[in-house]
Amino acid sequence: MECPNIEQNLSFCSCTYEGCARKGRCCECVRYHVIKKQLPACAFTASAESTYDRSFAKFAEENK
Repeated sequence: MECPNIEQNLSFCSCTYEGCARKGRCCECVRYHVIKKQLPACAFTASAESTYDRSFAKFAEENK
């Protein structure tokens, strides 16, 4: 399935991982991270996202 909104999605994508093949493809990104029991970068602050710890525990810690 081709994502029709890649350019629009890229304007607010907060993923800093340079090699990410899912940038701008939100449905693929969410699916990938949920399977790994994680949240995507857009769920985190910039400082938390830069740690690449996308765990639910990190999200809970950030949002106490």
